[in-house]
Amino acid sequence: MTQVSGGPAGRELPPAAVDEEVLLAEQRAWTPWKIAVWAGIALLGGLAWVMLALVRGETVNAIWFVFAAVSTYAIAYRFYSRYIENKLLRPDDRRATPAEYKENGQDFLPTDRRVLYGHHFAAIAGAGPLVGPVLAAQMGYLPGTIWIIVGVIVAGAVQDYLVLFFSMRRGGRSLGQMAREELGRVGGIAAIIATLAIMIILIAVLTLVVVNALGESPWGVFSVALTIPIALFMGVYLRYLRPGKVSEVSWIGFVLLIGAIVAGGWVSETGWGQALFTLDRTTIAWGVIVYGFVAAVLPVWLLLAPRDYLSTFMKIGTIVLLAVAIIVVRPEIAAPAFSEFAGRDDGPVVAGSLFPFLFVTIACGALSGFHALISSGTTPKLVEKERQTRFIGYGGMLMESFVAIMALVAALSIDRGLYFAMNVPASLTEGTVEGAAAFVNSLGLMNVNVTPDQLATTAALVGEESIVSRTGGAPTLAVGLANIMQQFIGGPGMMSFWYHFAIMFEALFILTAVDAGTRVARFMLQDAIGTVAPRFKDTSWRPAAWICTGLMVGAWGAILLMGVTDPLGGINTLFPLFGIANQLLAAIALAVCLAIAARRGHVRYLWIIVVPLAFAAVVTVTASMYKIFSSNPKIGYWAQHFAFREAIASGETSFGTAGTPQAMAAVVRNTFVQGTLSILFVTLALVVIVAAVLAAWTSISTGGRPDHEEEPVPSRLYAPAGLIATPAEKELEKEWTETVGTPARSGH
Repeated sequence: MTQVSGGPAGRELPPAAVDEEVLLAEQRAWTPWKIAVWAGIALLGGLAWVMLALVRGETVNAIWFVFAAVSTYAIAYRFYSRYIENKLLRPDDRRATPAEYKENGQDFLPTDRRVLYGHHFAAIAGAGPLVGPVLAAQMGYLPGTIWIIVGVIVAGAVQDYLVLFFSMRRGGRSLGQMAREELGRVGGIAAIIATLAIMIILIAVLTLVVVNALGESPWGVFSVALTIPIALFMGVYLRYLRPGKVSEVSWIGFVLLIGAIVAGGWVSETGWGQALFTLDRTTIAWGVIVYGFVAAVLPVWLLLAPRDYLSTFMKIGTIVLLAVAIIVVRPEIAAPAFSEFAGRDDGPVVAGSLFPFLFVTIACGALSGFHALISSGTTPKLVEKERQTRFIGYGGMLMESFVAIMALVAALSIDRGLYFAMNVPASLTEGTVEGAAAFVNSLGLMNVNVTPDQLATTAALVGEESIVSRTGGAPTLAVGLANIMQQFIGGPGMMSFWYHFAIMFEALFILTAVDAGTRVARFMLQDAIGTVAPRFKDTSWRPAAWICTGLMVGAWGAILLMGVTDPLGGINTLFPLFGIANQLLAAIALAVCLAIAARRGHVRYLWIIVVPLAFAAVVTVTASMYKIFSSNPKIGYWAQHFAFREAIASGETSFGTAGTPQAMAAVVRNTFVQGTLSILFVTLALVVIVAAVLAAWTSISTGGRPDHEEEPVPSRLYAPAGLIATPAEKELEKEWTETVGTPARSGH
């Protein structure tokens, strides 16, 4: 990014953007080499899809998942996202972005596109792309693979890109602010309430994944706990010791993280380590609640920003390393394309048939409403040029989808019996290797015969006391990753290291989303209360910050504790609600985008938004109806609620998976909360969607209406649009360098 207040005396500044005709000429120029490259990518992708979808053998090689994903992403990014850019959004790099014309060195700051890509990816990538695919693996490998790859192309990446662009054009407004402007009072209020309520359940389930992964694991607790002082050290290092040295401090942080994992192994083998760090899930839950409050009120530079740096390096690096390992090791996937549970509603991991529950179980990685809050929160205030929104918004979501594919492959690569033993609740396995083996073998799965010795041996290999009923997906992913990586580097003796490396990797993923999500939720609550008490809108006013943070942490903390103590298995009952809430938030974001695009007069291309919006609405409303009205207690929250209430009323002291009267009362309470939230979420989402459709119809019938974009300001800086500058961009960059000197890039 090159920025100036004025050129050298007597010299005009170069253009702030490459000429549009030159850009179009570059895009349309097809050399023999370019044709050969794209033909090769298409052929490789086509072959991979044939191997996954049509060739039926006893096993399928995992490399085809990597090739199918990468080839499809490349084609979608090059052609479909460019189509959206040219036809629907039409960015103009001659216009200054809010980062330029509102620059204040804090919230608004032109940031190098490569650095911002990392920040954005770190913020959007939470537990969803890791956990959802693992839980959905019970239905087989093909449905999840198709939804993750196709869904992100036509839905998830489209949502992220559109929200980022529209927010940037509106000065960095939040999703709630845009909803108020576009949908009117009723639609806007419904969108704000829905967003706040959904944020609570999203953060609660994210933290529940961490808690389940760390419960009774002294190695994991010690290693993850050390990430907090490491992040604090990095914040001080960047702020006072070596300002601006992001790459330097990131490598230091990476070395410290590896040291934390190794030290965790040593500590877990000592008596005092066992005593201090073997914590039950409730204790860990309270620790995470305290952490969430402190992290959200501390200055961003002290904890949140350095954890972002750590997360970005760890996330992208680990996923790329896993992809390389899969290509080298070439593990065979023994799971069927469609499993015995794809057409049934009694799956032991997640209840419900393939439609609609696959599409809400795999939320993040294909489509995530949480991303809309980031795309309309911090990122649009940092984008330096309008055309960079495609690389950051669409491209960033493709990377998260690849994370989901790698998680799915890792989960599928382990023995199927082991998979079910790890992911069904303790109420079904009795928490013992004998009980788990008996339950899994009773399912009657083809070629599955798990033994207690097999479960005990696996636990010993990964350095854990037990791996039975480690629900939540994170431990399963860790075992799968460790199994693949030990074949690539280190052998069986490294299994425990790679397992806890994966747990650390997942914890960094999730805790980044927890503290960033809590902070975003606090801002949203302050903005909402600020309509009545204006002082609350001042985010720098500490009393408001502390009060709103406490309210949000208290809300998601209560849901977290409910999940930790849930006799029905916590994550098994809460994750469908998490997926539904997340997809409903995505539907709200797409509905707002529909109203904005219609207002701009782009009627011919509204199908780009209507298709994912209609699919998300149908899937989530259908799933909500199942959770509210199903008479099957394994699926319907109210069916569970009334079944347990009747059992208590008849004087029974145990019922189903609840072995005590207290556990039965907990189920009654929990299902009431979950059922009520289901009704609230779907009602608010439908109000928003209807308001958006009415607003869009009004715009279409009147031929478009004045939009709410801020007045254009001429840009006085230049930067390329994508990861690699094109020849025309390099030429213009050279011209700027010759005119105003060496570029100074913010964000490094």
